[in-house]
Amino acid sequence: MSRIGFIGLGRMGRGMASNMQRKGFDLIVYDVNPDPVKDLVALGAVAAESVSDVARQASVIFTVLPAHPEVEEVVIGPGTSILANGQPGTLVVDLSTINPASTDKIAAVLNDAGMRFVDSPIGRLASHADAGESLFMVGGTKEDFAHVKPMLDAMGTSITHCGEAGTGIRTKLVNNYLAITSCQMNAEALALTQRFGLDLDRTLDVIHGTTATNGQLKLNLATKVLTGDIEPGFQIDLAHKDLSLVLDAANANHVPMTIGAAARESLSQARSRGWGSKDFSALLDALCDSAGIDKVRFKS
Repeated sequence: MSRIGFIGLGRMGRGMASNMQRKGFDLIVYDVNPDPVKDLVALGAVAAESVSDVARQASVIFTVLPAHPEVEEVVIGPGTSILANGQPGTLVVDLSTINPASTDKIAAVLNDAGMRFVDSPIGRLASHADAGESLFMVGGTKEDFAHVKPMLDAMGTSITHCGEAGTGIRTKLVNNYLAITSCQMNAEALALTQRFGLDLDRTLDVIHGTTATNGQLKLNLATKVLTGDIEPGFQIDLAHKDLSLVLDAANANHVPMTIGAAARESLSQARSRGWGSKDFSALLDALCDSAGIDKVRFKS
């Protein structure tokens, strides 16, 4: 079978599946929401009636789902899952961000059933997924990586083979730990800049000329919250979920994460005050709001 399955057409999945279809791959797609399925059908994809329908027709199946309960149900659950309906040799590529223990469990169950598994969580934002510029951290055998790389190339511009199955998600957690905690640190620094009455542009000129600078400050905050755009590329709710995964995994491996724990509490506070659906750069606005500080913005 040459048809590629794609399950999960949310904010990230829809853009990535669309790029695969546009670049010549023959997709069969499924999502609980019919609207993005219709969008993919308009591009030439085939609509599946269920997960089991995808599993019966596709030899390679991508999943992009919210959390580990959904991934486990779709991939290895009873009844309609890929495991229950796929063929020996079926290759599952999970693009979701879930806990490493679930990734390891799914890989073992599929392996025992004669199927194959690659974990390939996504880096970068929804806008990159739309543009076909995602980053993928891939865990799997060299053979399986070689098999799926052309498909990943259709969706992204940076693909790294991190090692065996399970190394992709672990690399993602390390990456997101730095991205999320940096965002919180930048929010505090810029709120202090505002309270001090400093000029934002001049302060950033100084920061970007020293080792204090960082990618979140130069790229994400500069193009999102500091311009007044806090609509989500990566929601505070999702940042909270990912940081919780980091802390749980670190705890299981006896690694203290004091900065991460404090950052998660700040995310929890922002969520409790209604900021959860906003971009995680809006941690700056949430902090300023709680401290009674004017929003920090570039001069128009």
